Amino acid sequence: MDGVRGQDKTPGEFRCSQNWIGPANCALKEARYIPPNVEDMQNAMMDLEKYINENTDYDPLIRVALIHYQFETIHPFLDGNDGTVYQTLPWNHRGWHGGGDCNNTHIGVEMCEPACIKYTGGSTFTCSDKATAKAVAKRTYEAAVELFAMLCKEYDLNLTTDGVIISHAEGHKSGIASNHGDPEHLWRQLAMGYTMDGFRKDVKAAMKEKVSGTQATVFANLSEKDVIAKVGALFTADQKKSGILASVSLAQFILESGYGKSELAQNANNCFGMKKSLSGNTWLGSVWDGNSVYTKQTQEQNTDGSYETIIADFRKYACVEDSIADHSAYLLGAMNGSKKRYEGIAGMMDYKKVVQLIKDGGYATSLTYVEKLCSIIEKWNLPQYDVKEIAAESEKWYRVRKSWADAKSQKGAYKVLKNAKAYADKNEGYSVYDWNGNVVYELSKSSEPEQKKVSYRVRVSIKNLNIRKGPGTNYDKTGKYTGIGVFTIVAEADGEGATKWGKLKSGAGWISLDYCKNL
Repeated sequence: MDGVRGQDKTPGEFRCSQNWIGPANCALKEARYIPPNVEDMQNAMMDLEKYINENTDYDPLIRVALIHYQFETIHPFLDGNDGTVYQTLPWNHRGWHGGGDCNNTHIGVEMCEPACIKYTGGSTFTCSDKATAKAVAKRTYEAAVELFAMLCKEYDLNLTTDGVIISHAEGHKSGIASNHGDPEHLWRQLAMGYTMDGFRKDVKAAMKEKVSGTQATVFANLSEKDVIAKVGALFTADQKKSGILASVSLAQFILESGYGKSELAQNANNCFGMKKSLSGNTWLGSVWDGNSVYTKQTQEQNTDGSYETIIADFRKYACVEDSIADHSAYLLGAMNGSKKRYEGIAGMMDYKKVVQLIKDGGYATSLTYVEKLCSIIEKWNLPQYDVKEIAAESEKWYRVRKSWADAKSQKGAYKVLKNAKAYADKNEGYSVYDWNGNVVYELSKSSEPEQKKVSYRVRVSIKNLNIRKGPGTNYDKTGKYTGIGVFTIVAEADGEGATKWGKLKSGAGWISLDYCKNL
């Protein structure tokens, strides 16, 4: 391989060398972990030998695939050209990288060297371009620090424990690796000043992430009043984004985290008792990283009033702001079947209605949850942190109400007019008002789809054709499917999402006729 150390070796010698350096002419950025089919192994090895011996000009992706066959030995290699990490073997797979027992216990990483380095015997080399070689060594060192920090965090490894991070040379001294001097030999002969002890210290420093946002630990020694004063603005800011009353979310924070001083809040910045999995839901807008958890015992109240202790995984957040944002995202997006659990919560201005909606949606198991939240709201005058309706109007919400003056009748608030119209369609007597109180949409008889009476049969050939409550995708799904079969249509209507909609004779609802064949 042009510009690659080892180009003059046979395949067996090349495997023993365990170094793929460079390369200058292989566009590695075009490829990622390309494992060829096992049955092609023999031909691929022959092609590799031919390539090495004859220097045939293969396509870059073929080069990477062939090298993978020869080198299913290391987990990643670090490209010296730009420090990119290329993973060639899953982290949890056994590699063949150390020539000893370390293959069973360690992840193997190759730090690439430039072609200007020529080995004269053992680990001794000459270098025709020291500036280039030093630049490559620096890039691979820095990439390795970042990679090892990531792996130590991902697998919860204590790098201060002896043997967690070792060089090939250290592995040989410990009796678990073959006789190699890398990477210290490279650093030493290039006078880089790097050592393995220094490398481990740099990895440890890289693992200490810069903390941003409010940490719940600041609440530990504050009075209840001071905690509220400190976090109140966070909930006001959240309401401006989510539309959920700050007073209610703040009351939930107080109740569920004990003013931010609970075990879960202090150790995981989790201020709402958010479990790893909630009602089997995933939802848009979640800021949780999907992996970080804190495991603890918790009590849940049964319908008969008794309590049960369970062990559960709870979400762990980087800061309190993330906990607040994820809590609001859940309230806005959590589903119960085909419907939202807390439909209409955004923009509701009556805290008592919001609290009841949250309880009715199944958020808490406590039988006195509503009473507790309302008591906290009133004790601390938490509505002072709410975004008043005039201010909220600047956010340009479309509100679904019976009339603009009847704020208590509000079903929800939406930033997208289409969504507000769809919700008004489902609630008789409701209209959509803009932020200035002007009606922009009201349901009338003329707006309802005109139905044409018919009677004919159709065949459905798919299992999962949805049945809806009305003729259009703007109507809710019933949660049922037709299944494969023959059905009688008794009415037709135009509607969103299909050329024509048909009403089932059974009364189950409407189906898209685009998926049906007339008989």
